[in-house]
Amino acid sequence: MKSFAVNKGVTMTDGIMSKAATMEIPINGSGDRGTLTEDESLEQDLQQVMVSGPNLNETSIVSGGYGGTTEGIIPTSSIKGSSMHQCHSNSSMTSEELSRGLAIEKFDIVKKWGINTYKCTKQMISERFGRGSRTVDLELETQIELLRDTKRKYESVLQLARSLTNHFYNMVQTQRALGDAFSDLSQKSPELQEEFGYNAETQKLLCKNGETLLGAVNFFVSSINTLVNKTMEDTLMTVKLYETARLEYDAYRTDLEELNLCPRDATTLSRIELAQQNFHTHKEKYEKLRGDVAIKLKFLEENKIKVMHKQLLLFHNAISAYFAGNQQQLDQTLKQFNIKLKTPGSDKPSWLEEQ
Repeated sequence: MKSFAVNKGVTMTDGIMSKAATMEIPINGSGDRGTLTEDESLEQDLQQVMVSGPNLNETSIVSGGYGGTTEGIIPTSSIKGSSMHQCHSNSSMTSEELSRGLAIEKFDIVKKWGINTYKCTKQMISERFGRGSRTVDLELETQIELLRDTKRKYESVLQLARSLTNHFYNMVQTQRALGDAFSDLSQKSPELQEEFGYNAETQKLLCKNGETLLGAVNFFVSSINTLVNKTMEDTLMTVKLYETARLEYDAYRTDLEELNLCPRDATTLSRIELAQQNFHTHKEKYEKLRGDVAIKLKFLEENKIKVMHKQLLLFHNAISAYFAGNQQQLDQTLKQFNIKLKTPGSDKPSWLEEQ
C-alpha cells in the first residue's frame, strides 16, 4: 500500500523522535538534573515540529513506500502549469469551434443558393426551348403586360412634356429679353416711342402669362413623374419578385415530378420528402406574391385614374386660357389646383438665415 509524505525523505514522526533524542537536559545551579513538566515538554516538541516542518511553497508529492526513492515525485508547480495550459487550450478550442461553425453555416448558405440557382436556370432554359411546363395566370399576366405598356406610353408623354417645358421656358426668356429691348428703344427713339412702348407691354404681358403657364406645366410634369417612376415602378418591383417566385415554384415542382417517376427506395423516399417540403415552401411564397401583385395592380389603376383626371384637366384649362389670352382664367386655374408660383429669388435664403 502506498503512502504520501512531505519531501525530504522523512516523516513527521521521525523528525520529532530525532529531536527528542538530541535534546539537552537542563542542570540547575546545584548540579542536579532539572525536571521538565509534561506541558513544557509538549510545547517544546510542537515548536520543534513547526521549525523543522516542511515549506509549503516547496512541497512535492511523493509516491512510493516508506523509505522509497524519489522516483515519481511530482512538483506542484508543474500541476499549476498544466492546469493553466489546459485553460488556454480550452479557450482556443472554443474559438476554433466557433470559427468552424460560422464557416459551416456560410457553406450551407452558398450550397443552398447554388442548388436553387441551378434549378431555376434549368427551368428557365427548359421554358425557353419549349421542353418545360410553365404556370400561367392568364388574367394576372394580361394585367401585368398592360401595366408595362401603359408605363412605356406614360414615359413618352413625360418626355414630351419635359421637352415642351424646356422650349416654352426658352420662349418666355426670349420674350422677356425682347420686352426689355423694346422698352429701352422706346426711350431712345422719340419718333417710335409709342410703337415700341405697346410692343414692350405686350411682350411683358406674354412673359407674365408664360410664367403662369410654366407653373401649371411643371406641376403636370412633376405629378406624371411621380406616377411613372415611383408608383408604377414600385408595382413592377413586386411583379419582378412574383415572377422570380413563379420560376422557383415551377423549378421545384418539376424536380418533385421527376423524383416521383424514379424507383421507390430508401434514398429516393428521403429525397422525395425533402422535395415536397421545398415545393410547399415555394408554393406558399408564390401564392402570397401573386395576391400582393393583384392588390397593387388594383390600387394602381384607381390611383392612376384619379391622378390623371386631375392633371389632364389642369393641362387643358391652362393651355386653353394661355393661348386665348385670358389671364384671369389662367390665374383661376392655378388657384383651383392649389398651385403656387415661385417668385424670383424665393429659393435664395434670407439675410437672417445666412447669419
